[in-house]
Amino acid sequence: MFQTKPAIALGQIRQAVADEVPPGVILADAAYGSDNRFRAGIRELGLRYVLGVQGTMTVWRPGEEPLPKKRWKRKGRPPTLLRRDAEHQPISLKQLALELPERAWTTVCWREGTNKPLESRFAARRVRPAHRDYWRKEPHPEEWVLMEWPEGESEPTKYWVANLPGTTKRRKLVSLAKHRWIIERDYQELKQELGLNHYEGRGWRGFHHHATLCVAAYGFLVAERSRFSPSARAGGLELRAPRIPSHFQPRGSPRTGRAA
Repeated sequence: MFQTKPAIALGQIRQAVADEVPPGVILADAAYGSDNRFRAGIRELGLRYVLGVQGTMTVWRPGEEPLPKKRWKRKGRPPTLLRRDAEHQPISLKQLALELPERAWTTVCWREGTNKPLESRFAARRVRPAHRDYWRKEPHPEEWVLMEWPEGESEPTKYWVANLPGTTKRRKLVSLAKHRWIIERDYQELKQELGLNHYEGRGWRGFHHHATLCVAAYGFLVAERSRFSPSARAGGLELRAPRIPSHFQPRGSPRTGRAA
């Protein structure tokens, strides 16, 4: 049966929860974060996420939410759904970002790069998503929205939503949002160094075996890397050479009585 990538990913997350894998924060790009069912499924599992989304995603301004249900006039079925009107409408994340004052944007460094620290300008607000909430009886839960507007750009470039606690600091949000680069790095190394993209078969079973072996090999390499500090991995492992036995005689030594 055909499944979208977000549906497949959600199924894998559900299986991980069933297998009692220690939970972490779910990270994904906008291809997954823009899927409302994917986000809802993670919330139902009681997990936290920081997910990329498109600037077209609609939300209510901070402190706002949909209008309550209509008053029942004692005729017909009692109203149960939330409402909007011509003057009370949600806005896109891009519009929200453009409405923020200059003081809302703060430069945050999330890690050291190869040549210089990686930093950009970010703003964060607590908002309620507005996706089809006119079919709901209760508003969507309040979430963080994180927006990035690099210096020199004409408009914001990236957006994330996160269901982390309201006390979460902006630096923590940025750190988690940008931590997804590790996924891209791992994927590139799996393809380029371990042959994940070398499979030329046509069957699922063959590809599954091939991918499993590649991931297992990569897991071994990661475990080996973790044995050394980052500075050591840069080229100075300083491994101890084994002691040479007292009776050892190298080949070609005059004491061996024969040439190498």
